[in-house]
Amino acid sequence: MSRQDTTPDASAAIGAALYGLATRAARRLPRDMSLTSAATLATLERTGPRRITDLAVVEGVTQPAMTALVRVLEESGLVERRDDASDKRVKLVSLTETGASYVRTRRQAGVHAFERLIGKLTGDEVEALVAALPALEHLAELESQDREGPKR
Repeated sequence: MSRQDTTPDASAAIGAALYGLATRAARRLPRDMSLTSAATLATLERTGPRRITDLAVVEGVTQPAMTALVRVLEESGLVERRDDASDKRVKLVSLTETGASYVRTRRQAGVHAFERLIGKLTGDEVEALVAALPALEHLAELESQDREGPKR
């Protein structure tokens, strides 16, 4: 099916299915930290060290809220602030090894949860998901580009 052949109804149905799956998956995550904290750690893992102002924009919170969140994550040993080589006035927030390990563990738990669910599907349903992988990966790339903007 080409992009032109996709009806608005099909796009809406796909969007609803993906949104529903994502929100149910988010509800099943461990409640050991806020979703914003976990998302901030994941952003740092994906994009590398960032300014607090950039993190605030990416995560959709105010700069003071991100400053407070980074302080808590720093006290927990999950992130650290370090100098920006290109501008000595700026501090960058980066993951510590403990933070990176936390992100990997949390991601792997999510992958395992989906693996268990996929194991309950029929062979045809699994094949359909395999066929959809390139489109799903592209959607993830597009969402990241829209959400994160330019790296610093």
